[in-house]
Amino acid sequence: MSEHHHHHHDHHDHHGVPSAEEALALLKYMIDHNEHHNEELLELSKAFPEAVQETIKDAVAVMSQGCEKLREALKQAEK
Repeated sequence: MSEHHHHHHDHHDHHGVPSAEEALALLKYMIDHNEHHNEELLELSKAFPEAVQETIKDAVAVMSQGCEKLREALKQAEK
């Protein structure tokens, strides 16, 4: 399994809120990041018995729906 690191960028104004441009870039990154995790989870599930695999697949399906909602939000924000 690959080594995985989370990077939290500190490009915020004095109130701790990122600019609109930074927020869009971070949202895009986080969606891609989460989708990559979903792929990794499906691969990882193969190491477990079938019942566990099914539960992981169910969890990934729910997380994928979350990513779809985030993509909708991204499209709305880009208008």
